Amino acid sequence: MSSKQPAVCIIVENLPVPIDRRVWQEARTLRDAGYRVSIICPKGRGFEKDRETLEGIEIYRHRLWEASGPLGYFVEYAWALAAEFLLSLRVYARTRFRVLQACNPPDTIFLIGLFFKLFGVHFIFDHHDLNPELYEVKFQRRDWGYKLVCWAERLTYRTADVAIATNESYRDVALERGGFLRERTFVVRSCPDLDRIRKSAPQPELKEGRRFLVVFLGVMGHQDGLDLLLESIALITNPGNRQDTLFVLIGSGPELPRLKVLASQKGIEAVTRFTGSLPDEEVSAYFSSATLGVAPDRATPMNDKSTMNKILEYMAFGLPVVLYDLTEGRRSAGDAALYARLDDPEDFARQICRLLDSESLRSELGARGRRRIEESLNWENEKRALLEAYRTAMGG
Repeated sequence: MSSKQPAVCIIVENLPVPIDRRVWQEARTLRDAGYRVSIICPKGRGFEKDRETLEGIEIYRHRLWEASGPLGYFVEYAWALAAEFLLSLRVYARTRFRVLQACNPPDTIFLIGLFFKLFGVHFIFDHHDLNPELYEVKFQRRDWGYKLVCWAERLTYRTADVAIATNESYRDVALERGGFLRERTFVVRSCPDLDRIRKSAPQPELKEGRRFLVVFLGVMGHQDGLDLLLESIALITNPGNRQDTLFVLIGSGPELPRLKVLASQKGIEAVTRFTGSLPDEEVSAYFSSATLGVAPDRATPMNDKSTMNKILEYMAFGLPVVLYDLTEGRRSAGDAALYARLDDPEDFARQICRLLDSESLRSELGARGRRRIEESLNWENEKRALLEAYRTAMGG
């Protein structure tokens, strides 16, 4: 291995790899560029091995202690940080990595970065989530926990040699809150990899006898707006309204049990399916059979500045999209979507019905979305920025 292309270690706590698509795309890109890539991540369903090598990428996994509430999150993150530090020592002993990339949340991995800077390791911060805004949305307060999260974000930026942002809004955070120089801040969007997306033949049985199929893909937390979506589904399908549409909600998260109860209370179990997390091939089958995709993320400071990967994935499959009119959502979807008034489930339902009632509009928006992905919002374009970020971090 040449000295220009050393070993790297990526730490991600939010999702297991390869389920975390962004991290997996980054790892594969670095591998193809000649780097030896190791990843430290939590275990998850289907990915319980302590260590394995997939596609030439070495993966080290640890157990995750899930908790709730400000104190619970502190314990969870402390446990994960200890596990990540021990595994990073193991990886360093094997590879002598020269770059450590931290993918938040949380913003505590900078402590490991500080330690390895003693050995000349460069530290890259890959900013996935706005943690101060996320904390405020979850707990509805700015207490000691909020101040701690803000402090961790500031120290993460001060430790980093380079910052990677997922969009222009996050880049502004790096420049303004993080005090980063523009030339050391790189936008690397979480875009679909067109080499790995294959639209298959529709599977009519997934519609369970109905004419239309509406899909949601993503994490199911309070900020993700699934309760608003269920209100929209009830308005669309309750007795006296249309019964020709099946709504499939793919994913899991802390709100999932409550959402199932809420669907029952609203009397929409017959038209709503909660699949849990699914492997890529099953997600692809649903997307290839779907009529449209929805992104009901509610209006919060975090959501307004965040790029929702599901929107780009819908577009990659040529699906029209309905979403609330958020800043980064509109930057992603452009003219390939219909936009509802913020946090208004009645208007959201109205936009869904507009698409269900017009095949020509569905076809037009779907084609626009696919074209946006092919021309600009794809991983082939973004990976060049990732490699430039690595060259900058290493001094050239």
